[in-house]
Amino acid sequence: MPTLNVPQGNFLALPHKFRAFVAGFGSGKTWVGCAGLCKHVWEWPGINSGYFAPTYPQIRDIFFPTIEEVAFDWGLRVKTKESDKEVEFYSGGQYRSTTICRSMEKPQTIVGFKIGHALVDELDVLTVLKAQHAWRKIIARMRYNEPGLRNGVDVTTTPEGFKFVHQQFVKQLRDRPHLAQLYGLIQASTFDNELNLPPDYIPSLMESYPEQLIQAYLEGKFVNLTSGTVYHAYSREMNGCRDVHQPGEQLHIGMDFNVGKMSAITHVKRDGLPRAVDEIMNGYDTPDMIQKIKERYWRFDGTKYVSTCEIHVYPDASGDSRKSVNASVTDIALLKQAGFKVRAPEANPPVKDRVNAMNAMFCNAQGERRYLVNADRCPTYADCLEQQVWATNGEPDKSQGNDHPNDAGGYFIHKEFPIVRPVVSSTPLRM
Repeated sequence: MPTLNVPQGNFLALPHKFRAFVAGFGSGKTWVGCAGLCKHVWEWPGINSGYFAPTYPQIRDIFFPTIEEVAFDWGLRVKTKESDKEVEFYSGGQYRSTTICRSMEKPQTIVGFKIGHALVDELDVLTVLKAQHAWRKIIARMRYNEPGLRNGVDVTTTPEGFKFVHQQFVKQLRDRPHLAQLYGLIQASTFDNELNLPPDYIPSLMESYPEQLIQAYLEGKFVNLTSGTVYHAYSREMNGCRDVHQPGEQLHIGMDFNVGKMSAITHVKRDGLPRAVDEIMNGYDTPDMIQKIKERYWRFDGTKYVSTCEIHVYPDASGDSRKSVNASVTDIALLKQAGFKVRAPEANPPVKDRVNAMNAMFCNAQGERRYLVNADRCPTYADCLEQQVWATNGEPDKSQGNDHPNDAGGYFIHKEFPIVRPVVSSTPLRM
């Protein structure tokens, strides 16, 4: 018998045409979705199915290895055709059907084939509009006309706020109750699959994420992730400190590039943890910021500035292309030429990842406050952390000018203290 935990078994038993398995990290979402594909392969030989992921790398890195494990668990063998983005299923030596894999990154490319069953993985990673577009394209592929065939769609996702899956499987049913016969929902938590996880998996999540995200990413609940203040875990009192920069101490400066409004937040590390101890606001351009940093932290010998401490700068990645003064010299190159050690990523991290890293350092689900701010020395930064809210588009609001210091501090925090999800095998809990 295939190995499933209780929520997974309940999901596969749902009779609905459209089924959603909404659950936390490590709860076996992709596994149960692949189990649904294998069930279809056994019941409907010759009827192709489809797998849809937010990106092609997810197809390669997550779906291909998982479907191989699940197929074996269901007594099937697969042949992965990576270049064609297809998986063929065999029982013994007999071919049964094919799963066609497509990315939802460009929904308009989901054309030219038909399927009788679909698995849509991590749908809520997409914006609502893109998810709507992808959903309609996928539904249009469900065109087999066979007696008794449901032409069903399974959705497996982590909840990302009140986005498409909530609208489609919860809100829509409240407004139109007759649709309940079409839509079925199972919500599960990471704890439901705990026996299959490494002992430190759940404690690692509790340490890495703030409380609000634990409700979504561990408990599988729909919670509002885009309301109120962006940095909701920050408390001026509980995240306050009196730390200041000591002579010769290594500095870590997060920097945001905005000509005329450049911001820099200076940090030190105490016992390995970050302390914001100073701020430099409203720099005109990169040469101006370099001058301000040298004046504040290095010694002037009458002709030039002499380094008295090591300075690491964590800049906005856009500085590698935006020119502040000389069209032939980038902002990041200017920082290096000034004698600073530059820790620049190739591209800025996703805003959500940066915000989550900040909130987790301000206060994680275990109540630990690991990132402290000297509000007396960083008054603008403290104000902005308290005041920046979410905009109507689900992004941090930039209309009130509270974003530049927060972005500057966030580049350092995300680089040095990112949230790293623990890796777990896709093998499910054996009952």
